[in-house]
This record gives sequence, C-alpha cells and structure tokens, in this order.
Amino acid sequence: MPRQPNILVLHSDEHSYRFLSSRSTEKGGEPCQTPTLDRLVAQGVNFDKAYCQFPLCTPSRIAMLTGRHAHRCGAWANGSILSPDLPTWGSHFQANGYRTATVGKMHLGGSLQYAGFGARPYGDFGGMCSHQYDPLSRHNDQNEAGMNMRSRTVDAGLSEIPESLLQENMIARESLAWLRENQHANPDQPWLLYTSFSRPHFPLTAPRRYLDRYYSLDTNEPTGATPPRVGRTGDTVDHPMTLGAIKGFQTESISPHETMKARAAYFASVDFLDEMLGDFLALLQHGKFLENTVIIYTSDHGELCGEHGLWWKNTWHEASTRIPLIASLPEHRDGILPPTEIVEPVSLADLFPTICGLSNLAPPEGLDGIDLSSVLRGNKGDNPLDQRLGVITESLTPRWGKGTEFRMIRSERYKYVAFRGCNDLAFDLQEEPGEQRNLLATGEISPELTTLKSAILDDFNFDDVAQACLRDTEQLRQKYPRRVTPKTPNQICLKDGRLVEADAPLYQPSVVSQNLSLDFDDHPTNS
Repeated sequence: MPRQPNILVLHSDEHSYRFLSSRSTEKGGEPCQTPTLDRLVAQGVNFDKAYCQFPLCTPSRIAMLTGRHAHRCGAWANGSILSPDLPTWGSHFQANGYRTATVGKMHLGGSLQYAGFGARPYGDFGGMCSHQYDPLSRHNDQNEAGMNMRSRTVDAGLSEIPESLLQENMIARESLAWLRENQHANPDQPWLLYTSFSRPHFPLTAPRRYLDRYYSLDTNEPTGATPPRVGRTGDTVDHPMTLGAIKGFQTESISPHETMKARAAYFASVDFLDEMLGDFLALLQHGKFLENTVIIYTSDHGELCGEHGLWWKNTWHEASTRIPLIASLPEHRDGILPPTEIVEPVSLADLFPTICGLSNLAPPEGLDGIDLSSVLRGNKGDNPLDQRLGVITESLTPRWGKGTEFRMIRSERYKYVAFRGCNDLAFDLQEEPGEQRNLLATGEISPELTTLKSAILDDFNFDDVAQACLRDTEQLRQKYPRRVTPKTPNQICLKDGRLVEADAPLYQPSVVSQNLSLDFDDHPTNS
C-alpha cells in the first residue's frame, strides 16, 4: 500500500467566494490580489460552488469537523460545545495512526477545547474567539474583538499591531514548530495539521502596504475597492430575516463612505492573508513538508460586505454561505494531474469523508457528506456528485426574530430556502445570480423546486430541532462548563503545561517607555 499522505488544512474566517483573484468578474469575482491561492487553483481542484454547513463561526466549525448536518452535531450558535461523543477529523485520524494538531482559532465553547486533536499549542481557548482588535479602537469600550457593531466598520483600516505579533504570523510559526518537532519525534508517521487563521474576519485592519491598494489614508477616499455587487433591492428586501439582520447588525448606520472604507479594508485583509499563506507554504516547501501532503484551503463562511444592504454573515445569501474550496494533491503539483474545476455544488460536510478516502481510512458511520477523493484524483468513472440533489446549509437559532431559522438546499441551478415561521424563498441562480427574484412570489415553481423542498424537509422538523437545541445546549453546558477565562484573544501553551496569554503585550503591556524620543538620545526623530 502506498504511504498515506499528510493532510494540511488551511482554514480562514469569513472569506467570501468572490474574493479570489482567479475568479473572473463575469463569474462574480472581486478585484483582489491572491496569488498564493491562485497558485493552488492552478495546481489542484477548484470547487466553484462550495457551501458552508452553517453561516456562523462556531456551528460551521463543529459541523465541518464532524462531517454532519448542523442539527445532527449540536452546532447551534457561537459558543456551542462540541460533544466528545462525536468523532472529528482530529480524533478519527489520531485513532488511525496519524499525528494530529490544530493551531489557531477554534471558537469552541465549554471545557472541550481540543476537538480530538493530539496537540493544540496556540489559539483561542474559550476566550475572545481569537480576533485581535486594535488596542486604540475608538468604539471597543467593552474591550472585545470587534463585538461592538459600530467598531467593525468605523474602525476599519490600518492595523496598529506589529506584524510579528499578528495572529496569522503566530499560527505560521507555531505550526512550523509543531511540524519540525513532530518530524523529529515521529519521522515515519503521517500527520494531519489544521491551521485556522482569523482574517479576513473583522476587525477589518491590515498593514499599510495592503490598505494603500484600496484606500488612501491621505485623502480618506477609496482607490481600488469596488462597491457591493448587489444593492438593497429585489423581492427579499422586506423579508423578516433581512429586516432582522439589518437591525441586529446595525447596518443602516453604515454610511456609503464607511461602506467603501470597510470594503477596502476587507480587500486588504484578504490580500494580507494570502501573503501570509504564501510565506507559510514557502517555509513548508523549504522544509520538505509538502512532498506527500494534500493541501486544502477553505473558510468557515462568507462575508456579505455590504451586499443586499447587509454585512457579516448568518443569512441565506450567496456571499454569506458560499466559500472558496481548493484541494491540491502532490500529483497536481508534480504535473501528473491537471488542474480541474468542479462546477457541481459541494459542502464542507464533504471534507471529512474525502480526506478519509485520500488517506485510505474508513470514515466513521453517520457522516452526511460524500467522499470526493475520486474526483480529486481525476477518476473518469461514476461521479459521486451525481448521487445527490444538492447541498444543505442550516441556521437553526432565531437570531433575527421569531421563525427566522432556515434550512437551505443548493442544486446546480436553484436555491430553495425553507423557514420555520417565515415565507420560503427560491432563486434561479443560473439565470439570476444576484438573488433578486423570488420564484415562489412569481409562481415560477418548477418540478425541481418542488423536489428540492421535499428533500430539505424530509425527516426534518423545525419544532423538534428547536427542542433538541435547548436540551442539548443545557446538558453540555452543565457537563462541560468553561473553567478558564482568558483576558486576551489568544493563548499559548508553555512546555511545563501552563496556558498563558499570548497577546498580553498588546492589551496588558508592561510599559518601559512612554516617549522613546525623550528616553533615547539617538532616536531617529532626534537627528
């Protein structure tokens, strides 16, 4: 049997499918600059229509790591606890001969913070979901990472944090250190490394060299960012969930100028992340860690970025639920397999069975995704994607008002969204990708739409799921309560087993000098 491959998962936060410079404007792309991800596209399989399982951080991660629909794995809301009874990538691969580690953002609740992985040297251990807010942020009086709604866009722009201390650089360094130590201790064992970066999630800040591409700090005007591709128009502007999200996220308070500044900062954050990924992969290449390694890039959900008059996520819209998904095998990078684009819809639920297939491991029972390893290997036989009607995204807490829970299915042509207590929606994304015309309101109900509705509600009941949410959440909170209370976004494990604040120099500094030019005679400003 050939040696099992290593698995490297590069995971970002809140990366809309639009923001890959390999995606053309005609296909909905934005003019960002992502040469690292473009190179993976050119040396792998690019999934054109990939969807998250839940458009919110914690539930998306729980559902992805377990390969199950959100309502089947307790993925309800931010802060949900991942039950130890459910196998994850980490636990399953660890139990089958792999060394596993996760580095970076996990955003998990309670005292279960390792998700079955064998190591976790750095990340958010139940604190502030990893996002490094700028210390001088004007609207963060609660001292949290962008949780103040107005801060998210008002304070978008230039990062105040030294690059060496930015979470992306810390993840790259800690991941490389783990790989080197693991190679030294276990040279013959395959590994699975899950690296989880914060950007381009808010706070929307980036180094100046990237912000200058899209916004002039001298004139306070956008220079390269485009306006939202879809305005607050169409049949769903007054849908209860739309109105609830606008009120909850306070998006009506965001002026047109603030929108463009925040969009510019999002563009810059995407580009900066791409540079960090390029640096990281170059170091791995130099250390020969990629020679027998499957590389996967994806994100936990998208970013509305002003589309439909909305920001952030947690809605049914394409920019909220649709994400990048790229997989690069060694055979792609060696030129044995050609680059390929898959146009059929896929889900993050497919990752678990797929990496099992690539590693010659039997997947656990009860997964909802399908094994796409044959697709990645370029096999010309039966396409497993032909076996299903579409992929499912869920949002199962009434965050935007009573009855706004939804279950969505995306086929190659259509999207159908069923709500617990609101009018359903359906769109023909082939004819109209901007989701402006609700087919159910115009009576354009095709047989396929009827089939999709039946499929999404088959063996599923919103009321039963709501009861399960309340029951499971309370039971897990009582059994696995959080026992540590970090004070800064990220923590790091010391060799003696202590967990300490990694971001203390940023938010709890021990100040040595209040004025460098007064304390150091040869400071550059004194010359």
